[in-house]
Amino acid sequence: MALTGFRARRLLVVVAVLCSALIAGIAPAGAHAALTGSDPAPGSVVAHAPEQVALTFSEGVAMGDDSLRVLDPQGRRVDRGKLRDLCSGSVVKYGAGLPPGLPKGTYTVAWQAISADSHPVSGAFTFSVGAPSKTAAAVPQQEAGGGPVGALYQVARYLAYAGFVLLAGGAAFVLACRPAAARIRSVQRLVVRGWALLTGATVAMLLLRAPYTESGKLADVLDLDGLQQALLTKPGAALLSRLLLLGAAALFVAVLFGAYARVHEPDAEGTESARRRTRLVWGLGLGGTAVAAGLATTWAIAEHASTGLQPAVAMPVDVLHLLAVAAWLGGLAALLVSLYWGPAVERTAVRRFSRIAFGSVLVLVATGTYQSWRQVGSWRALLDTSYGQLLLVKVGLVVATVAVAGVSRRWTGRLADAGEAAEPAEAEVPDPAPEPVAVPAAPEDGDGGADPVRAAQLARQQAALATARKKRVRDADPVRHGLRRSVLAEATIAVVLLGVTTALTTTEPARTEEAVKAASAGQSPDANQPRVLTVPFDTGGAGGKGTARIDLDPGRSGGGNELRVRIADPSGKVRDVPEVKVAFTLDAKKLGPLPVALRHSGTGHWTAGGVQLPVPGRWQLSLLVRTSDIDQVTETRNVTIN
Repeated sequence: MALTGFRARRLLVVVAVLCSALIAGIAPAGAHAALTGSDPAPGSVVAHAPEQVALTFSEGVAMGDDSLRVLDPQGRRVDRGKLRDLCSGSVVKYGAGLPPGLPKGTYTVAWQAISADSHPVSGAFTFSVGAPSKTAAAVPQQEAGGGPVGALYQVARYLAYAGFVLLAGGAAFVLACRPAAARIRSVQRLVVRGWALLTGATVAMLLLRAPYTESGKLADVLDLDGLQQALLTKPGAALLSRLLLLGAAALFVAVLFGAYARVHEPDAEGTESARRRTRLVWGLGLGGTAVAAGLATTWAIAEHASTGLQPAVAMPVDVLHLLAVAAWLGGLAALLVSLYWGPAVERTAVRRFSRIAFGSVLVLVATGTYQSWRQVGSWRALLDTSYGQLLLVKVGLVVATVAVAGVSRRWTGRLADAGEAAEPAEAEVPDPAPEPVAVPAAPEDGDGGADPVRAAQLARQQAALATARKKRVRDADPVRHGLRRSVLAEATIAVVLLGVTTALTTTEPARTEEAVKAASAGQSPDANQPRVLTVPFDTGGAGGKGTARIDLDPGRSGGGNELRVRIADPSGKVRDVPEVKVAFTLDAKKLGPLPVALRHSGTGHWTAGGVQLPVPGRWQLSLLVRTSDIDQVTETRNVTIN
């Protein structure tokens, strides 16, 4: 059964709403710039208070004086409140100074930053001076960029992409494929609504920028100070530039549907009209391309392309990628509304769009391959990371769209030629003087003349009947019916594809995620930092569950190491057990096991001084815990000694 125009419109709206909900529910960005190291290390216990706390990131970040806070066990801020830029070469590092003589206890480090690709990242960890203690420090439970503000920002980002696609792609369809569509109101509405959607989404992103990256509070949307600070950042400047370019785009749209539409009127013939048409085509083509490229650049300079590998190459490639997406998907939307809510589309227009879509797909394949290599880097990352998995979904959707487009090409090839080339692409509401239709005569007024109100009403009825008759004839063509269905299927997949593309822009690149994992796995602890292990155990008997915390300070080869063991029950309360033993083995050198003579130093605490580990390497630590005469267990862990 054929879909009516209303049903097609309703289906597209439902799919768009579902995709918006999908984007709104996506977790905020992940860590685009990831914390790869800190000094002191998370969870470490240092003998003396450090002079500063330093953070190392995987890529460039923007941080202010309040972006790194150190809180004492009572929750008071103790750092000096002045951020230090410790970056050197490719190492991105920031630090905050600490006052001398900090008392013993557990300190909380809370940080927040804006990564180079405009996404907020945050986190918190603890370290202890002397020995761990209870802490009353409160840190934000919500990640940066999350909550309702993050959801609204992601929806606005999706709508901005959709608006750009409709604006740029719809205008390109009119100029390159079907000039007569400039006079069709359904196409006009599509392009104008694309402009309005992009403008509204850009304004919303500007207002949400400060709450999205800082407070996370929706009430701060109208904070003018926050807006001013947002405009000073790279993403804020990009959004402001986009608004300025949208002013030029409004002028372009006005000319496209004004002067350009008039020179394509059926009665606009003659040499002068041809010259004006040529000048407008060249002017609109060059100007429209410049404006579209400028709009695409506002994404390239503030997203993934602006950071990481080869940004000088990646940003132009990203612009080409966005333009190809707009030409393909935006042109598809313009073709769809032309097929459902306009006069019959000429075969030549469909074939022109088919060629442009094919060229756009080739550009997408080339630019997408480069972007995938740049952001993924390996087959393993393609399968093991969220970015890689989303990219596979996107590739699958592109393949599905291309397959359906192949069906559309076959329907296009079967369109009848007879009379089609000469068929005028008239406006949606035809001339109110159609072929005679049986309607009641207009009543006369008191002076014997026809009632003008009734006459106008009858003229509208005649026009509606004529339009309905022409639509029935058009819809009865099985070839055009098949083409409309296949184009609708393409557009539906394209809406989902655009949602997945938006999700990719808010997901940590696979190459970055893999690099952080590799750095964390292969990172050698600092020679002066203690080795801290938390080992859960279960001896199997009553009260046999608990946790052992083992601190080896400073954790280096040779003598002078101090070993501390703390036993706690599942609730975290310290407890005594009948026996605790620790030994070290280095299989690579056939050393060990080397037992450690532990001394019971208090409830749930054992210590040993002068622990000897002769050579550096990856040692195996064996921990024996006995909770009764017969219940005991041995747990092993690896620990790297420098």
